[in-house]
Formats: sequence, C-alpha cells, structure tokens
Amino acid sequence: MPQESAGPETRFINRELSWLEFNQRVLDEAKNESVPLLERVKFLAITGSNLDEFFMVRVGGLLMLCDAGRTTPDPAGLTPQEQLDAIAVRSAQLVRDQYACLNEQLLPALAESGIRRLRADELTERQSRAVSQIFHEEIAPILSPQAVDDVETFPLLAGRQLHVCVRLASENDDEPKLAVVPCRHVPRFLTLKAEGGYAYLLLEDAITIFGEVFFQGEEIVETVPFRITRNADMAIREDQAADLLAGMEQILAKRKEGDCVRLEVASHASPVVRRFLTERLGADERFTFDIDGPLDLAALMPISGISGFEQLKYDDWPPVPSPHVNPPTKIFETLATRDVVLYHPYERFEAILSLLEEAAQDPDVLAIKQTLYRTSRRSPVIAALAEAARNGKYVTTIVELKARFDEERNIEQARTLEKENVQVIYGVKGLKTHSKSLLIVRREAGGIKRYMHIGTGNYNEITANLYSDVSFLTSNEQLGADLTAFFNAVTGYSEPQNFAKIDMAPLGLRQRIIELIEAETNRRRHGQKAAIIAKLNSLVDPEVIEALYVASQAGVPIQLNVRGICCLKPQVPGLSDNIEVTSIIDRYLEHARIFYFYHGGEERVYISSADWMPRNLDRRVELMAPIDDEYCKARLLHILHVHLQDTAKARRLRADGTYDAPPAELDSQIERRRSQEILYREAVAALKEAERSQRNVMEPYHAGGN
Repeated sequence: MPQESAGPETRFINRELSWLEFNQRVLDEAKNESVPLLERVKFLAITGSNLDEFFMVRVGGLLMLCDAGRTTPDPAGLTPQEQLDAIAVRSAQLVRDQYACLNEQLLPALAESGIRRLRADELTERQSRAVSQIFHEEIAPILSPQAVDDVETFPLLAGRQLHVCVRLASENDDEPKLAVVPCRHVPRFLTLKAEGGYAYLLLEDAITIFGEVFFQGEEIVETVPFRITRNADMAIREDQAADLLAGMEQILAKRKEGDCVRLEVASHASPVVRRFLTERLGADERFTFDIDGPLDLAALMPISGISGFEQLKYDDWPPVPSPHVNPPTKIFETLATRDVVLYHPYERFEAILSLLEEAAQDPDVLAIKQTLYRTSRRSPVIAALAEAARNGKYVTTIVELKARFDEERNIEQARTLEKENVQVIYGVKGLKTHSKSLLIVRREAGGIKRYMHIGTGNYNEITANLYSDVSFLTSNEQLGADLTAFFNAVTGYSEPQNFAKIDMAPLGLRQRIIELIEAETNRRRHGQKAAIIAKLNSLVDPEVIEALYVASQAGVPIQLNVRGICCLKPQVPGLSDNIEVTSIIDRYLEHARIFYFYHGGEERVYISSADWMPRNLDRRVELMAPIDDEYCKARLLHILHVHLQDTAKARRLRADGTYDAPPAELDSQIERRRSQEILYREAVAALKEAERSQRNVMEPYHAGGN
C-alpha cells in the first residue's frame, strides 16, 4: 500500500532548487582536475550562461507572481516568495563556488600553463604601449560615458552586458558625481604579446587605467564594473495579437526594458556606488551579488577555445558516418528496405542534411513538411527547403516563433522561406511546436511513398555536434500515415485523428505515458516481470511522478537517467525504494529522450521530443514515436544500458535533492566506465567493421559501363 504522506512537500523536490543543483553538477566538472584545463574553463562559462537564463526566466517569473499577490504553493509546498528566498540562499552559495573555482583553481592553473590575465601593475613597458594604442584607437572612439546624477538621467541599460560605473571627485559625498560607461561593441579581452604563451587584459581594467580620456579635468575616485539581468519571462497574448510576427517583435523590444532581476557588482565597490546602483536599478538585495572577480563568466568561453593549447583540451572525437547510411547509395533506397537509428554526435548529423538535400533535388519528390524549432544562423536546412521550393516541391514548414531566445533568428528565417514561396506556419495558437519531425512525399513505381525523420533534437547542425540525440529514419507506412495526419492537424483546422503509432502532446501524451507505467505496475502486482527505464532531460510532472511512485511501491524496478531537473525523490522508504536516478554531465550535453517498458516481454522502446514536464505535456506540440524495428530497438536499449552503467560521470540523486559523486571517484576499486567515451569508441568500431566487410565483398566489374 502507498505510504501516507504528511503533505506534498514530502514527495517532491522543488523545481528551481533542482535546477540549481544541475548547475552545481556542471560546476563540479569545472572543478574536476581530471578534466582538461580549457574544458574546465568552458564548463565554468556554461554555468554563467545557465545562471543568466535562470534569472531571466525562472526568477523573473517568480517575482512577477509575487507582485501579482500569488501565494499558491508548488508541488513541493513552497509559495513563490518561499521559493525566491530559497533561491537567494542557494544561488549565493553557487556564485561563491563559481568564483572560488575561478580564482583559486582555474586562473592559477591557466597562468602556470601560459595563459595569463594581466593586471595594470603587471604590464611591461611594451605591453603598456600596446594597451594604450588599442584603447585610444579602437575603444575610446566607440564608448560613450553618460552622467547619471539623478533618476531622470539614468540610462536604460542593456541586460547581460558589462557596464562600468565611474565615480568622480566631488565636494559632497552625499551628492556623488557618477557616470556609466556601457561596454558594447568592443572586445572584452585585449590580447597582448607575451613570451611563451597567451596574455590578456580585461576591458574593465583598461578603462580603469585610461578612464581619464572620458573625463578631462576630473579626478576619478573609483571605477566599478557592474552588470544587470533583466526579466525575460514575457509571453505574447495570442488572442490579442492579430499578427503573431509583429507580436513577437514587440516581445523582443519589451525584453530590453524588463525589470532588473539581478545585479552583479564588483566586490571592491564603495558603499556609495553600491547603494546608488541598487537604488537606481531597483535591485532586490537578495539578488545583488558582490563579485570577487571578472563579471560575466559566460564571457570566458573564448578563452576555452584559444588555439595553440590543444593539450589542454579534450582529445578530438570527430563524428563518424553511420555504416547504415552509405553514400553513394541514396538514402531513399536505404530507407525503402530498412529503418535506421542514428545517435548523434557520435554519428554524423550530415545524414539528415543529405536526406533533405536529396529530397530538394529529386524530381520524384512531391512535397516536404517539417517542423523547425531552433536552427543555426546560416542553416543548411533552410537552404535545402528553399531550394526544394524553387525546384517546384510543395514545401510546408512550421516555424516556432516562440522558441525562447531564438525568436529573432526564427523570424528572419521565416521571412526568408516565405520569399521562396515556402508555406510557413507560425506554430499553433496557444502552444509551442517543439516536435522534431520531417515528412517527405515521393512518387515511385508502386505509388506514393513517404519517408520520415523523427528526432529528439533540433534541426541544427552545430548543436548536433554538441548534444547527444537520437534520429529515427523510416518509411514505415503506418508512421507515414500518422505523420501526415499530424501535419494536417497542426497546419490546418482538422481534428487530430486517432494515431496508429505516434502519441502527441497536448492531446493524450501524458495519459499514454501514465498508461505505460501503470501496465508495468499491474504486471508486477500479478507476479510478472516488469521494468521501466527512461532517459530524459527533466522530470517535473507531478502526475507522472506519482505514477512512478505507485509503480515503485508495487515492486517495479525503475532506472531514470535525468540530466537536469528532477522533482522525484528516489530511495524514500515506502515511497520510491525501487527508483534510482542518475545524471550524466560530460563533454556532450545529454539531450536524448528514450523510454523503455518491459511490457510483458515485448520490450517497447520510444523516442520523444518531450520531457516529462507540464510545459511539454500541456503547452507544447510534442511527439512520441515507437521504435518497432528489432535492430533499432536493441541499439537504443544498449545505449540506455551503457549510460546506466556509467561510473565516471554519472552522479546519483539523493532524496534530499543533492547528488553523490560518480562511483569511481568514491571507490578506486570500481571500474571507470565513461558512457560517452564507450559510445564513441563503439561508433568508430562499427564503421571500421562495415568498411572491412565491404572490402571483403568481391564485386565484379562489368565491361562496357561508363
């Protein structure tokens, strides 16, 4: 019987605190001395970028709820105000840990390796001359300081950009003379010649040295770098927006004026300057951080990529071609006879681009339909769709304008496609179209045939080299009929049909997931074997979590590999004894969603664009597709097991929301199994075996051919 609960707070981990623990796990990689040094710098930069978005969206949203007087608790039992208080404490500790990592570990190690941050008193005479020349010729002509003596003259400052507050000498400390220098369109790192290495001076340090150029005849008392984060949790009211494109452009403009949700100030700031900034910006003291080091850790990303220090980076793992998609054989010919699963980035994403490019040029292709959520700026996907339209294909794309922080790019690309006579649909009213699906309709000798790609990741060839994702390629007739009905429902006004194979959010996907969980529960209650394995990015949905709790109490073994947020509490006696949760943070971002259910021995395997979160199941258009081909199914199940057996990078979730270190770090007797490395080595070995087998096949050469 399920254990009686004293309240919801005993059953769930708070979503926001779970996210902060995820960022802590990323920071742990930056602190890990077994990780190459420049990769550690990259992980630290990622924690900075992550925290920026967290404040822009999650903290911004909670502050709006508090302003609206909302006191409804979340599933963990915390009101918006209580969540903000808890976030303030945890994020402050996270920031301290970030800068301890930078100042005590990374900067000294970088200097020892020949990558040095120089201070004003460390510059040689030659370097001083170089800095002076760069500053006076390339920086000072661009920057413009602005006096800010009162509220009326305080400028509208851009979020997530460096600014320098300059205090000038005045007769009365109660009326300080202050100015702000926005540091836009100038380099943050001033590269300087150094013997045997790489040296740089930060822009803010250069402003401190040469700031008098902006304030002739004035005495500079102090220069204080600071940075603000603005609320970006804004949504368009689609029922009031006759033109969605124009509405999204208005949202982008409003973000520039969002309230200040975080203020970062250099720790050496005087009380006068700090008080001035907090008052003028309306900053919440809980989210005002005194920073002991360079502001904007995300800006360190270029340092992680500097050339000439390859020994401080990961070994190169170039993606390999799949042995199942072999040029010069056309992909259509391959898919006519078999299904294919690709696991990126171990296997090249170019196979998907080749499919699109083949379709664009093939005279027998009649139509192409595709969903686009996030693409690259110079996307070959967009180019292929435009070419297909020019070649007379009927091309339809669903471009999601509401993909957060990619809205501007998506608007631009939507307009590009429209100019090429592509039929562009701006998503579904009230929902985000997050599914990753491509349908190609081709005329063949036997009639119309449909070819499909269904994936867990975006159609972005750049992130496909950084994120782990599944691609499923097929010409299965039932899936083709389902995907046709899906596109008709999304692009037109037709009612979604009962699909033969796929499941769709927000129309029934949650219920289908719960049904699959309950089927395992019922089989276990009847003494049958049962098992659930799920790999996903986030687990938040209370209904799905409750179903997993019930399954655990029935004795179903449940293994969850959740990269980011997990609100489920594992290993709680009487509640979740049979649930184990691990999280892998490594060189690639784990992004695939793969679900396995024993299902009485049928072993059902699914891939999906959706995490188990309310936003995915209620407010997004998502797809979950079964993988029925036995080889493809076995491959995905193998991938799941490899990740579950990781002892090098997998951290285990505790019931209190914290994570244990990887087993191999805790016990030197445990074999070190790094799942990403294993999967890459397997992909390379599979390709070599396919090439060897191909060499051993003797193909006769027929005379007379050209």
